[in-house]
Amino acid sequence: MLHVKPFPHSQSGTISYIVHDGKTGAVIDPVLDFDYHSGRSSTTHADKQLEYINEHSLKIEWVLETHAHADHLTAAPYIKEHTNSKIAIGEHINKVISTFAKIFNDKEATNNPKAPFDHLFADKEEFSIGGLTVRYMHTPGHTPACGIYVVENEIAFVGDTLFMPDSGTARCDFPGGDAGKLYDSITEKIFSLSDDTTLYMCHDYGAGGSREIAWQTTVFEQKKNNTNIGNNRTKEEFIKNKLARDKTLDLPKLIIPAIQVNIRAGNFPAPEDNGTTYLKIPINKL
Repeated sequence: MLHVKPFPHSQSGTISYIVHDGKTGAVIDPVLDFDYHSGRSSTTHADKQLEYINEHSLKIEWVLETHAHADHLTAAPYIKEHTNSKIAIGEHINKVISTFAKIFNDKEATNNPKAPFDHLFADKEEFSIGGLTVRYMHTPGHTPACGIYVVENEIAFVGDTLFMPDSGTARCDFPGGDAGKLYDSITEKIFSLSDDTTLYMCHDYGAGGSREIAWQTTVFEQKKNNTNIGNNRTKEEFIKNKLARDKTLDLPKLIIPAIQVNIRAGNFPAPEDNGTTYLKIPINKL
């Protein structure tokens, strides 16, 4: 039987998930709590997922990332350590790693761009979570390595590609982003799923505070009502509006620490000779 348990993270607006069949499961987009002002990390949110795992006696096979997030640090290594699972992401993460390794002058990542992840999914690759069949679909646009996980052809975890219908779609102004590719990913891949497929969002901000946080919708609702791409919006109109909208957005607060850590599958750089780990701030590069 298919079960989905959401774990909203209020500080970043992220929704992490556990999907399972009653015995075996996967953790999707786990969050490491991080205070930017102090540089301190904690595992409060991830511990809630571990508590659920233990309460339900679940065997966790995978920690699945929808993409290299820019708004939170992943807790994937922490979950892996406590569940003996594998960290996986789409194979195009090497493009993201190559781009940001240069920006941060991260020679370790430049020389070994695939090492941090245990598995890289190809487009349309199928795998299992216990008795559940899952298909990975590459959906670039927000980043070159975005992907969704379609479970049992009933539900899909869509990452940042789509938001709730009243909140539109992902931004495309990060390095490697492409509004045209995002349009194609949504209309040719996500919208090709059955209309009654349940879609689980990675983020929600309550439409600017006008409603309660939500994270569940359907393909039909997105086709009909999505403010950016619904109601048969043309590709040209989508690109024009998306580029104009993106110019008004600030960068995510945690983008600098998040990207450095997330291209390493959640691992921090090695401590320096004084035993302290450091993250870099590139000046005038983002």
